[in-house]
Amino acid sequence: MRSESPATALRFHEGTNYPGGEFLGEWPMLDPTTRPSPYKIYTSLDSITLPSSFPASASPVFDAIGGMAPQGERAVPDLDALARVLFFSNGVTKHIHRGGRDWPFRAAPCTGALYHVELYVVCGDLPGLAAGVYHYGAHDNGLRQLRSGDFRGVLIDATVNEPAVAQAPAILLATSTFWRNSWKYGARAYRHTFWDTGTMLPNTLATATSVRLPASVVVGFVDDAVNRLLDVDGEQEFAVALVPVGHDSGAVPAAPAFEPLDLPFDEAPRPELDEPAIRAVQAASTLATMDDVTGWRGEALPDRSTPLEPALLPLQPFDGAERPADPVETVIRRRGSTRRFTREAISFPQLSTMLRAATTDIATDLGQANVDRLGDVYLIVNAVDGLEPGSYAFHPGRNGLEQLAPGDHRAAANHLALDQDLGGDAAVNIYVMADVPSVLATFGDRGYRAAQLMAAMAAGKVYLAAYALGLGATGLTFWDHDVTDFFSPHAAGRSPMFLVAVGHKA
Repeated sequence: MRSESPATALRFHEGTNYPGGEFLGEWPMLDPTTRPSPYKIYTSLDSITLPSSFPASASPVFDAIGGMAPQGERAVPDLDALARVLFFSNGVTKHIHRGGRDWPFRAAPCTGALYHVELYVVCGDLPGLAAGVYHYGAHDNGLRQLRSGDFRGVLIDATVNEPAVAQAPAILLATSTFWRNSWKYGARAYRHTFWDTGTMLPNTLATATSVRLPASVVVGFVDDAVNRLLDVDGEQEFAVALVPVGHDSGAVPAAPAFEPLDLPFDEAPRPELDEPAIRAVQAASTLATMDDVTGWRGEALPDRSTPLEPALLPLQPFDGAERPADPVETVIRRRGSTRRFTREAISFPQLSTMLRAATTDIATDLGQANVDRLGDVYLIVNAVDGLEPGSYAFHPGRNGLEQLAPGDHRAAANHLALDQDLGGDAAVNIYVMADVPSVLATFGDRGYRAAQLMAAMAAGKVYLAAYALGLGATGLTFWDHDVTDFFSPHAAGRSPMFLVAVGHKA
């Protein structure tokens, strides 16, 4: 869907830049008694209890991160396989006792540990699970049936027969209850909607791949149709992405008629929050009709490659037996956002392996060429054995690094990461940056969602790769314009979408 003047998303982006964005107020004085609950709990529905202990998959983690399950064979998940994917996407994997209370931590990171991402399942009859619409409750690792019957046809129509959706026995849907996050972050929470969903999705795809279930990410759909099926209002909670899982060429029956559910659920305490800027950009980026979806899917970002390419330092990734062989489930259980780094160096093969993992292909309705062009990777290298400290641009297509400015940039890395020591202490800071005006000129306001989501997915793969390699990683926010200025002139016109810092955990 091309927009001649996609002003709303651009104004939102600039208005939520640190510092001084017009939609950002004073730093909030947070009242812990009003902290939102991290769970949506349907109080009138029985739970189908799911397993949380699983046999290790046979696929090593880097095969799961970088691979895709075969598409041609029939692959129908049973309840145990579906439970595995749900748990390692958004389940509670550990508890930490701190400050006199117990803190549950999920399989994937979330800004502020506020856990605003919810998961739903729409499926036909599966081994062990009847056709229906279900909500995944992370609080008790259970499924609750919202609707009985096969409603996949609603999603097939909403995505205009997207092949992965049309042939999927089950479709996962990620939503955001953004207000849980805006309690702390205000209007910038809309960015976090896609950051936190995006860092979760590599877990989803890798876990599905590890048990030979094809999976992909769909970001173009008729929003109202999907939201109505889930019985969410599209404002306080709205669909962000669909993840078709499995493959079955059998015909999907016509979906039954359905009405609003109005089921009671508990999310207390729920502060009264209103972010007009979020409501505006959410409305502007909505796809309202099937024609909108078809147009969105047909657009292509321009190729920015130039005839004169710089000399590059080739990556040296681990291959074969050199790579860790832990299964993805072990790595996800190990993961946790690092709170402090040593200043110890990592190796160039470790960095190379993370970069290659971050830029492996992702199956989406956008097409791989668009995914490759949505974001560019820049680095501040503080301590990598075999690589001179400095700033770099990564060229995935040529599998190499372009040195921009040599030198010790720890102080700059600290400052750019919102003056957090993690940025200066990390071995490397990896930024994903996007030419937001170009993205919006191609895709309209909807492109803003895609740019944020795909940047976060690259970072989510860095998370998995870092912990597979025995390192630590954490996502950080940043001073937006200062990041652009630091990497310019090479990054002129680009905005940072995501920052992940990597190093040895202290």
